[in-house]
Amino acid sequence: MNKGIFSLLLFAFTLFSAQEKPVQIAFLSDVHFQDLYGSFSDNDFKGIINPKTGKPTILRTMDSQLHSTRVFNENYFAFLKALDDIAAKGIKIVAMPGDFSDDGQAYNLRGLRKILDQYHQKYGIDFYLITGNHDPVGPFRQDAGKDDFLGENGSSLGIYSKENLGKTTPKIITKDIAESGYLDILDELKDFGFYPKEKDLFWSTPFSQDQDSYINYSYPKAIQQAVYTQRMYDVTKGFSVPDLSYVVEPVKGIWMLAIDGNTYIPKNLNGNSNNPSNYYGASIGYNNVLTNKQHLIKWVRKIADEAKLNGKTLIAFTHYPMIDFNDGATNEIKNLLGEKKWQLERVPEEEVAKVFADAGLQIHFAGHMHINDTGIRKIDGKMLVNVQVPSLAAYLPSYKILTIHSSDKMEVQTEVLNDVPHFDDLFPLYEKEYQALSQNKNTTLWNKDILKTKSYHDFMLFHLKELVRLRMIPNDWPKEFIEKAKSLNGEDLLVMGQNSGSEVTQKGIQSKGFKKWSFEDLLLDLYKFQSADELAKKDIPRERLQQYQQLEKLYEANTSQDPFVKQLKSVFKILSLLSNGDPADHFEIDLKKQEIKRL
Repeated sequence: MNKGIFSLLLFAFTLFSAQEKPVQIAFLSDVHFQDLYGSFSDNDFKGIINPKTGKPTILRTMDSQLHSTRVFNENYFAFLKALDDIAAKGIKIVAMPGDFSDDGQAYNLRGLRKILDQYHQKYGIDFYLITGNHDPVGPFRQDAGKDDFLGENGSSLGIYSKENLGKTTPKIITKDIAESGYLDILDELKDFGFYPKEKDLFWSTPFSQDQDSYINYSYPKAIQQAVYTQRMYDVTKGFSVPDLSYVVEPVKGIWMLAIDGNTYIPKNLNGNSNNPSNYYGASIGYNNVLTNKQHLIKWVRKIADEAKLNGKTLIAFTHYPMIDFNDGATNEIKNLLGEKKWQLERVPEEEVAKVFADAGLQIHFAGHMHINDTGIRKIDGKMLVNVQVPSLAAYLPSYKILTIHSSDKMEVQTEVLNDVPHFDDLFPLYEKEYQALSQNKNTTLWNKDILKTKSYHDFMLFHLKELVRLRMIPNDWPKEFIEKAKSLNGEDLLVMGQNSGSEVTQKGIQSKGFKKWSFEDLLLDLYKFQSADELAKKDIPRERLQQYQQLEKLYEANTSQDPFVKQLKSVFKILSLLSNGDPADHFEIDLKKQEIKRL
């Protein structure tokens, strides 16, 4: 065979093989990185000595993290474990949809950059970040601090950016605990998507002046676009704030659309536009994008059109969900608990999905809620799939892997972190904290049995249990309802769910097994489903799952007008909806057929 023809065929085969190889992207959301082993640039404090490791450690109290929807400390080890997993799988692209830091503090940003640099240099992993409501907390740098760090004697220690902040003593003062603004984040983390890399095939922002930005792309032009001053918009007239959205083509044919969904709306229109405290937080998400950040919608449409025109597969990621994440239970939750409970203010309006589906988005990865979920909307012949990426700092600690087999077929897999090396390294320090707290008789103590957990999975499940007990029930649930329900067991609920008093016998239900669990167990299982979706079933006894299904049917048919029974009916309706959502573990997305199939 002619040598030239052979070389041409070999080149064509190599090119074809390269194009056929599936592209994989790992999504790590809500890492909430806090540098346990960090340091401050203006203070010698490096933490308290851990008797187990001998290392100085900057950590928060167990009491504070058991009242929070995330842990602050152990997620450090979980983050490293996830990155090791990703490296071992040979995945070279990692997207991080926001809340990559604790609260955007300088020492945490430095620590994060150091770790990302290490994994890039050692394994060739490229990281693409977008901001969440914790990074930054506001558009501009603001003095701040925390009063719940752990001190030497087991009591709380305050760390603040200014002397006049906080009441906790003793206190450490360092500028590195202030909440960074966009400028600081851009400067520290620009190598991770916020600026173009020379090897990127394409990179652009919503503020590009070039209508055909892909055709006319050049790296020097992209560098000019990336500058902070070129990425500002008016959130309201006279209030100019940054937007770090970008689109990048890291490998041929794949466009990653990183949308900065943070919308910082001014509190006082007559106030100072540069005052960071004159802005509301961004946790509401896309509902505020619709009203105050409409340039993003136009840009998304432009990029989606351009991707289609140039044969690119578009994958969007941002911090906030675009689709209701309560599996159709939102109205039932609202009726039972009220409009401002269960974080319902964070639920996106249906208009959000409609707008972005119409703009051309099909696949979107989000975080923010620390839950595992999949939402699907089919609107006017278009389909939008919203994949909720769980947090490594909450139950169920997981990340997602997207495998792009073709422009039409994709696979999503949930990787759960059950075992994390060193997750129990800080337990001796918590022992000291518990002893100190025990001396205050007015304090509600956390359950010390969490320090007996043998795996990260069990630790995070225990965290959820304590969170439900210490925060969710007191804050979200009607006190009178909980007082009535807390003494009930499964058999009591079975008896109360009957219309005629004979249905249990007629249906052949064996009531004895229902006695094994309490209403408290039911509520915890409800939150397991909210957090982990179908993966929660692995953490609930099979017999009890079957009993829940029997109770759901019984209460659905119940016609009682008794207010308490009607409330119980709502609980089982919510449980039924949360436990029967769309596939959220391992599934295939077929964009051509507009189908999702459980794998």
